[in-house]
Amino acid sequence: MNVAFFLIPKKDIVYLKETATMRQALERMEYHTYSAVPLINDEGEYVGTITEGDLLWKLKNTPGLTFQNTEDIFLSEVAQHVQNSPVTIDAQIEDLISRAVVQNFVPVVDDQQIFIGIVRRREMIEYCSKLLLQRKVQATNRTGIA
Repeated sequence: MNVAFFLIPKKDIVYLKETATMRQALERMEYHTYSAVPLINDEGEYVGTITEGDLLWKLKNTPGLTFQNTEDIFLSEVAQHVQNSPVTIDAQIEDLISRAVVQNFVPVVDDQQIFIGIVRRREMIEYCSKLLLQRKVQATNRTGIA
């Protein structure tokens, strides 16, 4: 099974351009209650994931930076402390699972590195849970033992 089965398309998720400001990121993340969102450049390429932690570290480590003047800081100026590695649309479920161990979502790009959506860890866990349940039912049916 490949990534396309789990893909949530770009049009249905929250993402930000790296030209957005810290304030825009903070407000959008608060509104949607997200702790991380994908970042894209002006060409639509995936360039990373911005997290609440990244924003807090920037606020802490920038003298004189307050919430009010976060509108002057572009996301391209905020260091990303965690790199969420993307997969291509033709990747297999195994590629997703290894990333989902440390990422809430896995960014998906096309063969030109254009961001096309994400796969959330939740859908991967639900899929694996269904597979395990199916195997348990099959084993029970074969042995007659519940």
